[in-house]
Amino acid sequence: MQQLTDLKAILHSKRANIYYLDKCRVMQKDGRVLYLTEEQDNKQYWNIPIANTTCILLGGGTSITQAAMRMLAQAGVLVGFSGSGGTPLLMATQIEWLTPQSEYRPTEYVQAWMGFWFNEGKRLHFAKIIQTKRIDFLNKIWGKDKDLQVEGITPNIKLLDDFKQKIINANSVNKLLTDEMLLTKALYRQAVTATKTTKFTRQHDSTDLANDFLNHGNYLAYGLAATTLWVLGIPHGFALMHGKTRRGALVFDIADLIKDTLILPWAFICAKERMSEQEFRQQCLQNFTKHKALDFMFQVIKEICAEADKTTESEKC
Repeated sequence: MQQLTDLKAILHSKRANIYYLDKCRVMQKDGRVLYLTEEQDNKQYWNIPIANTTCILLGGGTSITQAAMRMLAQAGVLVGFSGSGGTPLLMATQIEWLTPQSEYRPTEYVQAWMGFWFNEGKRLHFAKIIQTKRIDFLNKIWGKDKDLQVEGITPNIKLLDDFKQKIINANSVNKLLTDEMLLTKALYRQAVTATKTTKFTRQHDSTDLANDFLNHGNYLAYGLAATTLWVLGIPHGFALMHGKTRRGALVFDIADLIKDTLILPWAFICAKERMSEQEFRQQCLQNFTKHKALDFMFQVIKEICAEADKTTESEKC
């Protein structure tokens, strides 16, 4: 039987697994969390290494037992219900994150966050930091990832430098959002050209493979962001950029750190190669681990909180 201390041995920032399950039953058996698949008369049990898992998405045709939920909560695993293919996630009433219940969440980060959040100017300042970190991450990863370079995807230095200047000049969150949208469209065009994709238009409800992969990959990034915020004890509603239109929008802000870098190019590459949904998901998870996406998210939020604390202390003096 696994002990509670064993389940928390791996820091969330170092965990490697995200699971999407459908047409199965998740249960606890002999001190482990398993999922049961049924094919005709053949039943198979598969183990879920919960101590190394950040979140689990339950798609169509799934059920989960109370005992399994108890063990997942003990291990700090977020659980979400989703439609087929892991979508929709966090964007509709069909999905709700179930966060492990604990009275002993850290308070230092939420206190630092709330210390600046009610000041519009400071929210803009830290939103700019997130966008700058996003650009630096993309420049770094696209500049060194050999697999992307083979596909002809490398950082467009002029485009990234121009956006950095727009970040500096932005005088409102709305202006920052507009510039961010233009950057993402430019990155779409770059990926479309590199992969020779024809007639692509970004549509969240489209059924073409590239759009499907973009949707699915983005939701995986939202899962990492939600996990990061839960571990640090910061509520999802205190967003910096997307909060006017999206409930729990801080998840979207933090996911922006990695989406364009680790999801966008691979959605087009995998669509070009006609990969399956499972193969694309595996590629995304490999990218998260290879480039330490969770570590990066934790690092950025902690840096923001540290700077906010210093600013608050200096204002008191």
